Amino acid sequence: MNLIKKNKNPNILTRREEREIIKENRKMMKHFEDRKKRKNVSESEYLTQMHDSKNVVEFDDLHTYFYTSAGTVKAVDGVTFDIPEGSTVGVVGESGCGKSVTSLSLMQLLQAPQGQITGGTIRYNSGSKCYDVAKMPTEAMRKIRGKEISMIFQEPMTSLNPVFTIGTQIDEVILLHLDGYTKKKAREKSIEMLQLVGIARPEAICDSFPHELSGGMRQRVMIAIALACNPRLIIADEPTTALVVTIQAQILDLLREIKAKIKSSIMLITHDLGVVAEMADFVVVMYAGRIIEKGTAEEIFLNPKHPYTIGLMKSKPVVNKNVERLYSIPGQVPNPINMPNYCYFRDRCEKRFGKCAGDYPPLFSFSDTHFAACYLGDTDKEAE
Repeated sequence: MNLIKKNKNPNILTRREEREIIKENRKMMKHFEDRKKRKNVSESEYLTQMHDSKNVVEFDDLHTYFYTSAGTVKAVDGVTFDIPEGSTVGVVGESGCGKSVTSLSLMQLLQAPQGQITGGTIRYNSGSKCYDVAKMPTEAMRKIRGKEISMIFQEPMTSLNPVFTIGTQIDEVILLHLDGYTKKKAREKSIEMLQLVGIARPEAICDSFPHELSGGMRQRVMIAIALACNPRLIIADEPTTALVVTIQAQILDLLREIKAKIKSSIMLITHDLGVVAEMADFVVVMYAGRIIEKGTAEEIFLNPKHPYTIGLMKSKPVVNKNVERLYSIPGQVPNPINMPNYCYFRDRCEKRFGKCAGDYPPLFSFSDTHFAACYLGDTDKEAE
């Protein structure tokens, strides 16, 4: 006798089905967590080779899943792109498309044990060696995270510790990652970093608590912490969110200036196309965990190919243009647990045709740097 009752709604699980999912999830999560927590792992296990030595990071078919009681959420599902040295790569898309999860995978800061890198590689070029971050144990990753790869989080008030002074928090990063620093020397370096990010009276600010600073000042402190060890890559996750326009401009100018000064690369995560147009050399457009278009900033903004990218461009307000209502992309993002086999954007696309009901489209090439996952780029398309 089958104890599982067939539910009329396929999206609603029975308790037994949910228990089975939880049981299987625990096995998977334990497997990945045990692998990360290993001690004294030989470096040869996670050493690799860059496909292009001019890249600082290469994401190659990255899969990052979250194991939930409702099923497996494929937050990042086969993402591939590069971050060249000295360049800014903007990653854009709607909320929940996988932008931040991609960056957290690189930093190994996924919410454990539910969030896990299940496949693919993340090659990081340290200059002298190349590591596969996806295979690195936590013990080895701690030596890179915050030192060679740093992150500016989108909400400084929740990222800064409210019970420690600004100076103490910058000192901690310096003492943890840089050799030969005394507490006195670390404080001098902290003051120097605050000066670098344009904060007046840095000595006084070092003795201040986060709640005593404005939003713009706190974001500058977060940038100072990220830059304290001269990282090769800075991940900026929505660095201008919740800031007024004038402060946004100051923060973007600061990032651009510092990037040139310390010769680092930036992975800029945002949903603000204006910020991307201002800052990025290359643009990656994500939708429902996959890359649907990528290319240089000029190619993406002047000649977008994917209907989703075109929709994002149309939904942005234009100065001196009166419209009754801003354009919005129709429909909803598909359920991340039960994704269709065809193009994820098909049900929302105004340009869909017969071929779109088939397999998920590959990335079609429009130039050496411009690619889009849409059958409109295939010369053999047919009408619906």
